[in-house]
Amino acid sequence: MSPKHIPMRTCVACRQSRPKRELVRIVRTLDGQVMADPTGKRAGRGAYLCWDRKCWESALKKKTLEFALQTHIGRDDQAKLEEFGQSVPVSGSGTDIGLWRQQALKTIAGREKE
Repeated sequence: MSPKHIPMRTCVACRQSRPKRELVRIVRTLDGQVMADPTGKRAGRGAYLCWDRKCWESALKKKTLEFALQTHIGRDDQAKLEEFGQSVPVSGSGTDIGLWRQQALKTIAGREKE
């Protein structure tokens, strides 16, 4: 029996290829809004970033995220992405990324219900 296929994606900031579950998807929705999509299920054009604050800061500063999504990111969306990026742990900080990711998903799910 062959091992299960693991889908791989590339972080637009550091260009490292990783399993899809280790990255967070940023999506440009059909109405042009740009947002974090940790579930990976929203419709629209997507790009992936590592669960590392350095990658988030780099992608927003160098506009690699805009290039990957083929759109300009508005001020409101930029502010939301920066806020989400600030909550992402810095690599090497000793934070359990898996545990942090679960908490982030719960927080986002709670905001969407409001």
